[in-house]
Amino acid sequence: MQQKNPSITQKYSISGAALARITTALLKLSSYRKTIMRLLKLLTKTSHSALPILIRVMVGVVFVLEGIQKFLYPDDLGIGRFTKIGLPAPEVLAPLVGATEVTAGTLVLFGFLTRGAASALATIMIVAILSTKVPILLGEEFLGFSLRKQDRYGFLSMAHEMRTDWSMLLGSIYLIIAGAGRWSIDNLINSRRDLPAHQKTTPHT
Repeated sequence: MQQKNPSITQKYSISGAALARITTALLKLSSYRKTIMRLLKLLTKTSHSALPILIRVMVGVVFVLEGIQKFLYPDDLGIGRFTKIGLPAPEVLAPLVGATEVTAGTLVLFGFLTRGAASALATIMIVAILSTKVPILLGEEFLGFSLRKQDRYGFLSMAHEMRTDWSMLLGSIYLIIAGAGRWSIDNLINSRRDLPAHQKTTPHT
């Protein structure tokens, strides 16, 4: 028996279903693109002040150096220290925190995706204060985090020990609010995006 050729209606039906799938996929892609662009705009939003570069250098350099040292001296500053503190999965958490400090610190220095990078660094500092400084304030273990031995405990001792943590936390929060400032990649991205369409294209010579 000869196989019947599909009718013209069937052909168009199949093509219509395929077109509908392609259209749906394109709409989803467009939606994802818009979401990504909104997120990028949020992460790169910044003031036009030149002052944030001072905070960026302070925060970025400290975190990059601290992150590197977690790999260079794992017993004192990396896995060993995390184990003594009582943090979970120190063999995973210590390298992860070190890598985050180096990566986010570098982004802060260059002023790229600064708000997101500063948010990650602020989170690290909040955990550091809760796990290492609150026990000093209380003079006992806190939420399973160990109390290290020292001469004095209480508020003044905690304030002394957390002076760097406090500075890094406030510096990170400032960058989350103000952004990277005028001298940054974020500002270049925003300036380019805000240009009129005819100025974004390079004129032909």
